[in-house]
Amino acid sequence: MPARRPGRGDRGQVAIEFVGTVPLILLLVAAVWECVLIGYAFSLAGNAADEAARAGAVKDDAACRAAARKHIGEAWEMEPDCGRSGDIYKARVTLRIPVLYPGLNFGRIEGSGGAAMEREGN
Repeated sequence: MPARRPGRGDRGQVAIEFVGTVPLILLLVAAVWECVLIGYAFSLAGNAADEAARAGAVKDDAACRAAARKHIGEAWEMEPDCGRSGDIYKARVTLRIPVLYPGLNFGRIEGSGGAAMEREGN
């Protein structure tokens, strides 16, 4: 029986294990990226709703919608909802959050932010 040299029996094992774990690592990176994208979108929606409610409380519904659109890019497909409720002016901004990247068409997740301010003037 020939003598075996140490370390020759598992040749290439590290490469096989690496190739097996790469898809799992990529899925984890994609999931973390999507979580960051969702968090960023909710932050954008909340800020846009604050600005829209402030503009609507001082002026009117058109100013509310314009203020909301000023702070959100076209890739988010925003829908502002502005309106008065008694002495309170409410604004809700709904975004369609892209899956993975805004330019790709893998689907959308809806997220929204809202704000309310006391109406100024009449």
